[in-house]
Amino acid sequence: MVMDLNNLIERRGEWLRGTGTDADIVMSSLIRLARNLAQFPFLNRADDTVRAEIERTLRRHVTDLSLGGPRSYVDVGHLERLDRQFLVERQLISRELSESHGSRGVCFTEGENISLMVNEEDHLRIQVLHSGFDLDTCWKQISRVDDLLEERVNYAFSEQLGYLTACPTNVGTGIRVSVLLHLPALVMTREHQKVFQALQKISLTVRGLYGEGTQAMGDFYQISNQVTLGKSEERLLRDLKDVIPNIIAYERRVRDALLKENRAGLHDKIARAYGTLRSAQAISSEETMDLLSSVRLGVNLGFIDDLSIPVVNELFIQTQPAHLQKLRRAQPDSADRNAARAGYLRQKLHPPPPAGQNN
Repeated sequence: MVMDLNNLIERRGEWLRGTGTDADIVMSSLIRLARNLAQFPFLNRADDTVRAEIERTLRRHVTDLSLGGPRSYVDVGHLERLDRQFLVERQLISRELSESHGSRGVCFTEGENISLMVNEEDHLRIQVLHSGFDLDTCWKQISRVDDLLEERVNYAFSEQLGYLTACPTNVGTGIRVSVLLHLPALVMTREHQKVFQALQKISLTVRGLYGEGTQAMGDFYQISNQVTLGKSEERLLRDLKDVIPNIIAYERRVRDALLKENRAGLHDKIARAYGTLRSAQAISSEETMDLLSSVRLGVNLGFIDDLSIPVVNELFIQTQPAHLQKLRRAQPDSADRNAARAGYLRQKLHPPPPAGQNN
């Protein structure tokens, strides 16, 4: 049940596989539920002894759930900072859980599409993550997990308000519905600003790759609901299912327009990005994300034919600082990391020829 995190390094989470509906633009769909146990205070009023009791109680229940396959439990409270950041980069835990204190943990499935975070902002955060635009599957799966847990524990619930949570914006259903979009064409033409302004008017919010409080990198944006009180789960799901296809269609139209207006210029931009990633001797995480964004666009447009979307998706994660340090055993110094990152990219993008093949 307890695992060595190094076993995850060469493994690809299901959400990175580039499968599912509209996976060229939608990296992943995510639903998260916030829940608290009725017999304990919220975490902002819980001391370390109470936090430890909550963690023991929930660990026993979450590790015993039928989640459809092997799962692991990690005691986050005893991890080094590097390992906590590693789990954040894989989307298995949130920054809040990583940076919190006291007893806390996470249980997740082998495919990394279900994770249950214990003692984050709330006692429990249930998360389901899938590749592509697939909110229906996420909802079906997370609803089942939630029901299984509710048979075992007593949630803090009000007939008038719904599920009670530490943050008032989550009171009600306690649900956060998110879709992670890759929007390079809209960013290139600055049309994304118009889209985001329109989303704010309908109570949808835009975040970076790693959620609340993070900057957008690599032209990735999370679109999610802002509040839950007064809206049913079905209504919140429908809101995103109605809006996201319009953004997808807009991104595709702008891509087509860029191809018609300046195909050679777009191809050159993508080729230069690919060339830099294949030859750089030192490269920062931010520059890598920007260049990989162009390369991902190039693969989807057919400009790059010797690289697959799953490999590109994986590179977005494995070139992040914690993954890189584990993969290359690089020192924390940023200059060393930048050289190690460039070396890793050259290795991945210039695979050795098959044995026995002549040069």
